[in-house]
Amino acid sequence: MTGQSPSSSASSIVLSTTVPARVLRHDPQYGMSTLFFADGELRVPMVDAPVDAGVSVTIEARDVSVALSRPMDVSITNRLPGRIEQILPLEPPYVRVTFDLGATKLHALVTLESVERLALEPDLSAWAMIKSVAIGPGAVRPSELPRPRRWPASDSDGP
Repeated sequence: MTGQSPSSSASSIVLSTTVPARVLRHDPQYGMSTLFFADGELRVPMVDAPVDAGVSVTIEARDVSVALSRPMDVSITNRLPGRIEQILPLEPPYVRVTFDLGATKLHALVTLESVERLALEPDLSAWAMIKSVAIGPGAVRPSELPRPRRWPASDSDGP
């Protein structure tokens, strides 16, 4: 895509997704943090928030790519499996593809040419590849934050 964006006539069309997330850990060696949201984990540049804090994560549709098979040899770290829920034509050349990740609806802004070349259609399983995210502070109630599943504690030290 060039520096163009969808026309203002599409301004009422949602072109981003915002989710509450919990800071799971920081990895200073790589300058990265891991965030947990309702449908998985996201690796992001180091977040200025303590572990277990809540942050708001916004993912712009223009920062989401679509893959038909599990992407392995790519530099994009955040790859989430989902199902295409909707394909909405915008002003050419753009189309909004909405993924159903489970609890999250994630939007991707792609070209009509890509939709046709990949034969994208509703109910198709695909992968959302997230190139970047924006992190917002606070304004996330603790009750909105997802909790990662914990391993059950053992009642004994052995058999």
